[in-house]
Amino acid sequence: MSKFGNYVKSSYDELVHKVSWPTFKELQSSAVVVAVAALILALIVFIMDFVFGVQDIGWKGFLGYFYQFISG
Repeated sequence: MSKFGNYVKSSYDELVHKVSWPTFKELQSSAVVVAVAALILALIVFIMDFVFGVQDIGWKGFLGYFYQFISG
């Protein structure tokens, strides 16, 4: 058998017989943890941008300068 065929066969064997796949319930709880963490991080970035975004003196906030930098 070729090296590639052997690799595919051993990969399939490992995925089917050796990997412990999470249950649907475990997958759901992990997805909720990731979603909550992403929302918390987005909220922190929004608050930082809002607090430091003093528009009166020309300060655009961290994201304002970043967007201006990447847009040219």
